[in-house]
Amino acid sequence: MSVASMTGFARCEGGANDLSFVWELRSVNGKGLDLKIRLPQGFEAIESEVRRLAAARLTRGNVQISLQVRRGEERPDFSLNEAMLEQMLALTRRLVDGGHAAPPTADGLLAIRGVIDVADSSVGAEALAERHKLALARFGEALERLCEARREEGATLKAILDQRIAELHDLVMRAEADPARRPQTIRARLAAQVAEILQAAEGLDDQRLHAEVALLATRADIREELDRLRTHLDAAAALLSSGGPIGRRLDFLSQEFNRESNTICSKSNAASLTAIGVEMKVVVDQFREQVQNLE
Repeated sequence: MSVASMTGFARCEGGANDLSFVWELRSVNGKGLDLKIRLPQGFEAIESEVRRLAAARLTRGNVQISLQVRRGEERPDFSLNEAMLEQMLALTRRLVDGGHAAPPTADGLLAIRGVIDVADSSVGAEALAERHKLALARFGEALERLCEARREEGATLKAILDQRIAELHDLVMRAEADPARRPQTIRARLAAQVAEILQAAEGLDDQRLHAEVALLATRADIREELDRLRTHLDAAAALLSSGGPIGRRLDFLSQEFNRESNTICSKSNAASLTAIGVEMKVVVDQFREQVQNLE
């Protein structure tokens, strides 16, 4: 499976007999899958199937789906829903009298869904079912194009994320090889600090002081953080290789990257290690920002 973005656009046109169908699908980032479907009058019956097909192919994203149907020579009959129009007029009259709205216009009232009914009496149940079938066939093509657009952008995102993982691996290696982490360097620095403390203050318990110094040295060791960070990086690389809907899991791992980077900075006892930790945080932020776009 490939990595997919949540962003994409697709348009599909097609028709048969006297009708032409135009589907447009737009997808942007979202925490879950949110489908907003707009269908013309007479095609409401296919909404449940459109929703089912989309949910079978997409797992995350805010997706807008719209269908336009254009008729050829056939001219449908229009009828005015007078009962609904009277209700709308009464409602707008109360709003206008209360100073909450401007007087409505005729074109505004007629544009309200349901005020004008399209009476397509010439189309029987069998012909209507065939129209729905044709519309759904075109929708299937549009949905595949949307998925392909999301996969193409996902490939670009994967390359960026792979690069960020490689950069973090390099920073881990730099931290491990930093001279400030060598035992002799740590020993010499702590010995100098202990000598200064002993010289500045009298009556300190040497054994207690050395025990405290040993404890501080242990707490300042960042090997566990580096090992965990390397493990999380390997897990993220494996997810990117496996593909599929991995956005949420990568987002969790990016939080773990950030936690380990923060700990490295807080435990650092040398300017060089602190600089590496800060650089890690920058790369982690870049990684997490791109992960937000993944399905």
